[in-house]
Amino acid sequence: MGGGGWRMSVNDGTDGSEWDVEPEDDSGAVIATVGRQIRLWREAAGLRAAELGEAIGYGENQVYKVEAGKRIPKPEFLDRADEALGAGGKLAAMKRDVAEARYPKKVRDLAKLEADAVELGSYANGVIDGLLQTEAYARALYGERRPAYTEEQVDHLVAARMSRQSIFGSRPAPLLTFVQEEATLRRPTGGRNVLRQQLEHLLELSLLRHVEIQVMPTETEEHAGLGGSHRVLKLSDGMAVGLNEVQLTSRLISDPKEVQILEMRYGMIRAQALTPRLSRIFIEKLLGET
Repeated sequence: MGGGGWRMSVNDGTDGSEWDVEPEDDSGAVIATVGRQIRLWREAAGLRAAELGEAIGYGENQVYKVEAGKRIPKPEFLDRADEALGAGGKLAAMKRDVAEARYPKKVRDLAKLEADAVELGSYANGVIDGLLQTEAYARALYGERRPAYTEEQVDHLVAARMSRQSIFGSRPAPLLTFVQEEATLRRPTGGRNVLRQQLEHLLELSLLRHVEIQVMPTETEEHAGLGGSHRVLKLSDGMAVGLNEVQLTSRLISDPKEVQILEMRYGMIRAQALTPRLSRIFIEKLLGET
């Protein structure tokens, strides 16, 4: 493998590139196994899917989808099914497995990487960084993808993205810095109301003491980020890694020389952008115009 890094062909990255379950991803297999167990317990109890659904407060179609591995069961589904089928805790015990397999493996890997970061820096020039997105904004983004996702895929992806935002409540708190291209703050993704909520969310996050959000004005002449969006993460063991994203893939960069280049570029980008205080004023002005 050349170039000092490995490729992630699926990711939720900064903008939520493409999504699909890879062959080596065990998520689908886990969910299918759970569904199969529910069906076996139901049949052993002599219940039809409609009868089980009525007993636990779900529709027949939902039960069939869970049993077929096409829908991820919620914790309460497993608890109620366990009780209704007399499984003695065996179905309820699968809640942990389901929780771990709820999101694609690459999303889980990315979340683990972010959870281990003591410092994270992100420059985004296409859309709002994934960690900063509101649920409505993320849903609008996924709704624009072509080929189109199904509603279930969109729900799955949005939930995965929102789960990663637990990093803001981590203790000890990592330093989180973001530089957003001005165009990303003006594009009404999802409509004006969604954009307004997104700008308000950015202002709220900017008040956190461990978060700094900066704006790169379009009129800025000197710009070290024209090569595209990227991230730099400093991990708890002292190692630094970079993440580059393009249309269909993400590349995690571990080669020290390449990471050093990304760190240098990100440092220059931050220096060329508006300061956090001026950026907040800039975002407030945009909010007033939206």
